[in-house]
Amino acid sequence: MTTRPAAPVSSARRRQVVDALRRGTVPETGLDLFAVGLDRFASALDDELASVARGGAAFHAIRGEYGSGKTFFARWLAERAKKVGLATAEIQISETETPLHRLETVYRRLTEHLATATHQPSALRSIIDAWFYTLEEDAAADPEVSGDPTLLSAAVDGLLEQRLAEVSLAAPAFAAALRGYRAARLTGNSATSEALIAWVGGQPSVAAGAKRAAGLRGEIDHTAALGFLRGLLIVLRECGHPGLLVVLDEIETLQRVRTDVREKGLNALRQLLDEIDAGRFPGLFLVITGTPAFFDGQQGAQRLPPLAQRLATDFTTEPRFDSPRAVQLRLAGFDLERLGELGRRVRDLYTQGARNPQRIAAHVDDRYIDTLAAAVTGGLGGQVGIAPRLFLRKLVGDVLDRVDEFENFDPRAHYRLTVAATELTDVERNAAVPASSADEIALDLP
Repeated sequence: MTTRPAAPVSSARRRQVVDALRRGTVPETGLDLFAVGLDRFASALDDELASVARGGAAFHAIRGEYGSGKTFFARWLAERAKKVGLATAEIQISETETPLHRLETVYRRLTEHLATATHQPSALRSIIDAWFYTLEEDAAADPEVSGDPTLLSAAVDGLLEQRLAEVSLAAPAFAAALRGYRAARLTGNSATSEALIAWVGGQPSVAAGAKRAAGLRGEIDHTAALGFLRGLLIVLRECGHPGLLVVLDEIETLQRVRTDVREKGLNALRQLLDEIDAGRFPGLFLVITGTPAFFDGQQGAQRLPPLAQRLATDFTTEPRFDSPRAVQLRLAGFDLERLGELGRRVRDLYTQGARNPQRIAAHVDDRYIDTLAAAVTGGLGGQVGIAPRLFLRKLVGDVLDRVDEFENFDPRAHYRLTVAATELTDVERNAAVPASSADEIALDLP
């Protein structure tokens, strides 16, 4: 096995990644530890993240077939965003749970999945509390009021109104809810403060009494959701998070909904892009992911010409000449060489925390990893692009774990790659080589 120098990784971070791969899911963090083929995007995206952190705005569409790594890419980008202080939110677009044309629902999902480098979802309350703490610290910086509780409280109130002036211009109801939240906290009314934080987060069915206490009426609608997003960006900036990365994942689901719903969803996306271009969301980095069929097909973006024009990108050249600054970023998917490289990176990461690294070095060498990658890919009809998830799951759970645990286990002698139909996704199941049994798919591994 070729030895590759690797920077030490904390045991907690390594365990989180390895456990997710063992389950066959994309890890929430640590993607930089085994990302393959994304280096060509890194510099341009880091420049855009820096621009967003300075008050700019950005948009990208991530284009790729099923299994090409769109979700991985989005989470990899989210990790980079957190490193420069941005907050992030990943939202799965779906017909029933999060329809794109209902921006009030999209906003609610955004706040539910809001995260920062130090706070897991939902980080909304922590961010709001940090903002108020910042106000109090700024007020206490004045030596004339810092020693007098009455003067300090009045100074905080004055500073609050001053800071809320900008929020009020963007979203008057958002600012009113924040005032009500602080008042409820100061009086110890936890029920009202909890209800108002929920309302700021777009939650429906908030107690009418709590809304009356803050002078609020009704629910957040489509138009108000955009104002609340602007208000949230202001609060984020003032409490140390200069921007927000929002990922709208699986936007191709719009192709499978009713015609009227599809057209409303496409128009909502066009509206978001127009708002970004007009400079109404400073600090926002919006990313959508979708299949080529969505971007190019008549049931997707092409159905709304103004949106198609905004997303238009020339892909007539070879993928290696794609610009990382283009509106659409094309993910070419894996070939066997890259799949093997991915397996080696995961093996090296696993080895850092293994009980028996020498045994892994002896039995799971580069050649074996290449053989396993070819076997898994062959069992999926040769479609390398959809193989990474299953390949890594088998590599970690079936091979590396057993080599590490059992002294006499040799994967070349004792392991026969077998894939139960129940462990496959729909896309993998459709691609899989037909099995003689409905229960399992057995793949011969040399």
